Amino acid sequence: MRKIISSMVPVAWLLSLLGLGIAVAQPVGTNSQVLIAATLVAGMLVLWMSGPRSNERRLLLMALALAAIGRYAYWRTVSTLPDSSDLANFIPGVALYAVEMFAMVILLLSLFVVLKPKSRPARATMAGPASDAALPTVDVFVPTYNESAELLTVTLAAAISMDYPADKLTVYLLDDGGTDEKRLSADPVVAHEANLRQRMLTKLCDELGAVYLAREKNVSAKAGNLNAALPRTSGDLIAVFDADHAPVRDFLRKTVHHFAEDAKLFLVQTPHFFLNPDPIEKNLGLFKRMPSENEMFYGVVQRGLDSWGAAYFCGSAAVLRRTALETVGGFSGTSITEDCETALTLHGRGWRSRYVDQPLIAGLQPETFGSFIGQRSRWCQGMLQIMLLKNPLFVRGLTMAQRICYLSSGLFWLFPFMRLTFMVAPLLFIFFDLRIYQASLQEFLAYTCTYMLANVMLQNYLYGDVRWPWISELYEYVQSIYLIRAIAAVIRNPRSPIFAVTAKGALIEQDRLSTLARPYLMFFCVLLVATLWCAARWYLEPTSRDLLLALGGWNVLNLVVAGLALGVVTERAERRRNQRLSISRKGALNIGETAIDVVVEDVSSSGVRIRPLGLETAKLPKAASIGTLTLDGSRQAGLAVVVRRRIPDARGICLGLEFMALAPSQMRTVADLMYADASALSSFRESRRKSVGVVGGSLNVIRWSIESSVRALGHAARRPEPATPITAANDAGTAGNAPSSIDSPPRDAISAA
Repeated sequence: MRKIISSMVPVAWLLSLLGLGIAVAQPVGTNSQVLIAATLVAGMLVLWMSGPRSNERRLLLMALALAAIGRYAYWRTVSTLPDSSDLANFIPGVALYAVEMFAMVILLLSLFVVLKPKSRPARATMAGPASDAALPTVDVFVPTYNESAELLTVTLAAAISMDYPADKLTVYLLDDGGTDEKRLSADPVVAHEANLRQRMLTKLCDELGAVYLAREKNVSAKAGNLNAALPRTSGDLIAVFDADHAPVRDFLRKTVHHFAEDAKLFLVQTPHFFLNPDPIEKNLGLFKRMPSENEMFYGVVQRGLDSWGAAYFCGSAAVLRRTALETVGGFSGTSITEDCETALTLHGRGWRSRYVDQPLIAGLQPETFGSFIGQRSRWCQGMLQIMLLKNPLFVRGLTMAQRICYLSSGLFWLFPFMRLTFMVAPLLFIFFDLRIYQASLQEFLAYTCTYMLANVMLQNYLYGDVRWPWISELYEYVQSIYLIRAIAAVIRNPRSPIFAVTAKGALIEQDRLSTLARPYLMFFCVLLVATLWCAARWYLEPTSRDLLLALGGWNVLNLVVAGLALGVVTERAERRRNQRLSISRKGALNIGETAIDVVVEDVSSSGVRIRPLGLETAKLPKAASIGTLTLDGSRQAGLAVVVRRRIPDARGICLGLEFMALAPSQMRTVADLMYADASALSSFRESRRKSVGVVGGSLNVIRWSIESSVRALGHAARRPEPATPITAANDAGTAGNAPSSIDSPPRDAISAA
């Protein structure tokens, strides 16, 4: 009965939308529309401000917003299209209309996905002989291609240190950089590097207690790497971590119990959490102030997918059931996003998934704008490959709700067409007097402005804690210019894209303009000229003032987003090699015969900051003092450290300590220090989840846009030589393809194969 009711929900949703459409599609005059719009917006405000948010209030606010949006869609359809006899206006006018209607379809699909987000309480299995005996065996897969030993050491040490019975946990390093194909390559340089890498990583695994595996040939990228390990391992469950995704100590305790509760469960996915900012956050200086960009997906969308039984595999930070994978021949590799494709296949076979919304891993994001674009190109192409080669509408076994969810996730990646159309559309009238949008100023205010206001209010209500106003527009715009070519390559040949790694861990010696900045500078200048030309036309053409005012305002909004994007492509220096995590852990610093009680306040894989307790400043150890740091409650040995500096702050004096020549086995102690307590990750995530409201967020964006424009144009005027990142460690999960350039997206990601 529950399954029948669940399958009826999408139908009821569609019927409700149809009824709402009939209600709003009633012709009224402009004055009446103003009254209707004001009533709808006022109703949204009342719901917004009237107490705690319930599911009922959420649904009612969504209905009011959809009524306002529906009024706009009806008016846009029947009143604003150019006459078909005037092809110069009609063709671009219909194109803009089609893009707008498609954007509304995407909006409706996304609203369905987040109609009732599910919150699963995080709980852990109890430790003890009786409960441990019933636990399943777990194989941990850490796929790698050319990541550094330093990066892999941290991830492997954290995985091995997870709280789980030792006889039921095996950690495997799946190295696609040391395959037989590479070690026996005709190229002596490739062969030498592959053999050296294999020896080095084999020794690393032996010292840490992991198992090194390499396959014969580099085929099918990450999916092929994972599949090659399946017949060589035997665990009941498989945990997958990218090479830069270190798990917290209780990762398995908080995930594996779900499989005992549901025999048809194939996946438990947890969010990806990052210790470093992406290029947008870093270059705009917003990392610790604004919710992370992926928070919207992991904080709301994935929870919504979970409520419809459609939470999907995200490539890492997940546990999967081996028997489920074996029923479909392992991980799917038709597309370059094997994670979502695998989940789609298994959902179609009747297997189920769950999403646990608690950060249980800490990873790295691409630092440079070029590597960011390369990563998003791969995601975009992979999701579109799934839409073209394994369209969820035609996959047997999916529920209607699952089809809608997968359709929403795939069609989202067509946003570059929508975003660039909306950026270019007002220019057609401003520069060429093409009247592709037939409306008076009064109608524009009554319908269009109401639609935009209702949409912004709805987005802020649903996602305000995880996404600030206009930030989605910024992320979409900065990706769109390069993703258009990536999309075209997939449409031309769906099988042409190849898996390319995403560069991680880059260090940039000085502030500079990205080598990809030119189109953003050019388009900003075009929008700025358009704004000035629109103002001149408004003064010189009194009969066109209404339309010029409306489209000029639209163009100014685009100019603000484009100005903000200039701040994104003006890259700030990044000299920190290892990212730090704020924690609070008691311990002791032993120097000679002196033991100093301390609190560890932050930590990285290379050192810690500690705060001495109850010690006078004069008695603090001097720089270059060597000692041992031990941790309260730790089962691991102490760490050899050297005092590097004193750090005064409002609470006193802290000490910066650097780890001294740690052996791989000692990295387990560092992993215990960094990842013993998952609450450190949750606390950092919650500290960034702050809603700023529509007005406050809009004012912030305007200010940041002005500052970013000035900074970028200053760099462009000086025309500095581009700085070269001095090191890079590429992201995990790649196999069989060379890494992309650290400062440019993979060529195959943005052009035809």
